[in-house]
Amino acid sequence: MSTPPAGPPSPATPSGAAPAADLPPAELDELARTAAADVAGLQRLICSSLEELDGKARFRFDRWQRPSGGGGLSAVLQDGAVLEKAGVNISEVFGEFSPEFAATMPGDGLSFYATGVSLVLHPRNPYAPTTHANFRFLRRGGTGWFGGGADLTPYYPFHEDAVHFHKVLRDACDAHDPGYYPRFKAWCDEYFFLRHRNETRGVGGLFFDYLRDDLLRTHAFWRAAGAAFLPAYLPILQRRKDTSYGERERQFQLYRRGRYVEFNLLYDRGTVFGLKTDGRVESILMSLPPLCRWEYDYRPEPGSPEAALTDFLRPRDFLAEAAARSTP
Repeated sequence: MSTPPAGPPSPATPSGAAPAADLPPAELDELARTAAADVAGLQRLICSSLEELDGKARFRFDRWQRPSGGGGLSAVLQDGAVLEKAGVNISEVFGEFSPEFAATMPGDGLSFYATGVSLVLHPRNPYAPTTHANFRFLRRGGTGWFGGGADLTPYYPFHEDAVHFHKVLRDACDAHDPGYYPRFKAWCDEYFFLRHRNETRGVGGLFFDYLRDDLLRTHAFWRAAGAAFLPAYLPILQRRKDTSYGERERQFQLYRRGRYVEFNLLYDRGTVFGLKTDGRVESILMSLPPLCRWEYDYRPEPGSPEAALTDFLRPRDFLAEAAARSTP
């Protein structure tokens, strides 16, 4: 790639958003309660599905309280047969932003409310990709908005996996607005970009934030996007979890996991939000892999399977590529 793409739009001018019309306070309160119930239900579904697929380990659930208001439920699975580490966390927090942090958010005043589910899955097999998803609702004063998305980070990439992941997410978008997928796919490519490495974190997916226009309609899309995560990812994990691998593949997986750590500590909005709002550090950093490594000036051997990853670490339209391949 040449130069990095521009960062995501600012909160004041979300990409492509129509002028927002805030709901009355009572309706915003009800929407917040419904969103909190949604994320709790999604956590239960994802955890039970992952336990069934792993077949060995089970999630540990830790309920925590935030001193300044609210709390959450962290669910972490470690040392499984399929999943080396998985975290599926929910939170519902409220309080007051600092004036400096409030200035970066839509809305008015310092009072805020936030609820969401955030997950990161680190499979044991290097041929099975890491994945991340987050679905959240936030409110500052009289303004509420939705955000979220899901993305895929392979170490040994397969074109068919990228196509499947994007297709499921596109179909979820198209059921609500055909303009969503191209818009949120591009936003994902922009957001999950390591500027200091000049590469995307993986093969992308969806990313959206500050969705304020027509909150009730947006809520329906947000729920559908969350429901699409398991159908997008589980078939890929099922397909790759038993692929034979050796020490070479394991060491490359650990090396590439280092990039994941770099992104989460340098750029991730959820990490920044949690640390700036007095969140639980163990839950905020659960996204980090259990093991990773850095190697000075590593360069994969030209033509090797490891070198093949480079071509996937740039914005690509995998669905258009698949359609072109299928055309006689």
